[in-house]
Amino acid sequence: MNNRSQQLQDALSQRILVLDGAMGTMIQAYKFEEEDFRGQQFKDKNNAIKGNNDILAITKRDVIRNIHKEFLEAGADIIETNSFNATSISQADYQMEDVVYDLNVACAQVAQEAADEFTNLTPDKPRFVAGVLGPTSRTASLSPDVNDPAFRNVSFDELVETYKEATKGLIDGGADIILIETIFDTLNAKAAIFAVKTTYEAMGVELPIMISGTITDASGRTLSGQTAEAFWYSIRHANPISIGFNCALGAKDLRQHVAALSKVADTAISSHPNAGLPNEMGEYDESPDHMAEQIKEWAQSGFLNIVGGCCGTRPDHIRAIAAAVADCEPRKIPEIPPHMRLSGLEPFKVI
Repeated sequence: MNNRSQQLQDALSQRILVLDGAMGTMIQAYKFEEEDFRGQQFKDKNNAIKGNNDILAITKRDVIRNIHKEFLEAGADIIETNSFNATSISQADYQMEDVVYDLNVACAQVAQEAADEFTNLTPDKPRFVAGVLGPTSRTASLSPDVNDPAFRNVSFDELVETYKEATKGLIDGGADIILIETIFDTLNAKAAIFAVKTTYEAMGVELPIMISGTITDASGRTLSGQTAEAFWYSIRHANPISIGFNCALGAKDLRQHVAALSKVADTAISSHPNAGLPNEMGEYDESPDHMAEQIKEWAQSGFLNIVGGCCGTRPDHIRAIAAAVADCEPRKIPEIPPHMRLSGLEPFKVI
């Protein structure tokens, strides 16, 4: 375990750590146009790239750094790289597969610059960079064609290769953690885990892994059909430093699923819910105080080790959440008796 990983473990044992908020929400406020996304680096590209938020780590580096700093000023201990779609599969939408490695390096570097600045100001409170691996725009266990349920538009091996490239870039850029997040298809997550572990072995490094799934709706299941407990049993072999849920739901609706995880997982619990559910215009209305009030109850109930925000959460939300959990004890990691635990859509225990 390297020094940064030990610092993270120490911090987790002392307090509830605060994750940042929604990078995408912050970027939208700038109302960037095509030329902003292109910058000088891609001014001659012959296809549109507006909307490729990840590329802004290269073309609008100062903006991305300042957004990271806003969340750090609000109280974030862990900031996420702006690399949610920085895989070759997702970048293919913009014909930018050839820049994926450099893009991940840039995303990690700019985040680490901001984190280091704040760590240097208060060395007793180190800040950490979580290198984000998003779910990609394809699913390995679901068909995109309702008329052909056996069809798949991506293979496990293809996912592994795209995740390996992104992981190497994040590590070379200085990430402290690898965060596999917004998982709606567990098979995608397994590909990401395999890619990350393989990359660690090839590079001779080992960073902590955070894993965060997504409960898609009121069914209480991921898109590939698993309950919270079944999802945990499917990926616990990765030995993550934390397991949790983010996106899709606000704090009110996500609470029961975080509570379920906290009872069965022998690792830290994380959550970064949305600022409520989107309104008719696709915007998020939940106020920082209301969201923080709900999160505080989670913390007081002993569910949390890491908490932040996803869609619609701004620095004010993170500031309110940080204040709300500041005096709450972190969840104690339970000792779970060893049994055979299997999972399909439902968990199965042999006792």
